[in-house]
Amino acid sequence: MEMLLSLERARKSAETSYPQNPRDGDNLARWGRALLNLARFEHGVESKQMISDAISRLEKALTLKPKKKHDVLWCLGNAYTSYGLLTTDMDAAALYFEKATMFFKQASDADPSNDLYRKSLDAAAKISKKESININYDIFYWVILAAGIVAWVGFAKSDMSPPPPPPPQ
Repeated sequence: MEMLLSLERARKSAETSYPQNPRDGDNLARWGRALLNLARFEHGVESKQMISDAISRLEKALTLKPKKKHDVLWCLGNAYTSYGLLTTDMDAAALYFEKATMFFKQASDADPSNDLYRKSLDAAAKISKKESININYDIFYWVILAAGIVAWVGFAKSDMSPPPPPPPQ
């Protein structure tokens, strides 16, 4: 519950800050990451919509040159992977996994020493090459991605701005 509240605070903070500086790539990246993580607490259409919104913010953040471009690329890989998992059309899902692979590769190229980026790339590449997606066969790779997301959330929490002060009474 604490993580959910923290993610919601981060989302609201980024959303509130956006009108003051819509060209802040780092703020858009924080907003996209928060939406992507919040999507894990939703189901079906709501989850897909949050992931779609996260992709939109993260892609826009890339055009504005955020400080941690490799992190944004990795988040986009996760977003496309998540969207692919929620897509019932296997051909469409394969395209999302291919996009995920592309973003994981860019993240890994941008920061070659990051093992998580490399493992995410390896997992996504295996999945995108398959003609039929068998999630049971790939459970090991999804566990690696999930562990990476948990590690990333811990990193993001340490990188978040403090919550706004309470309103005066």
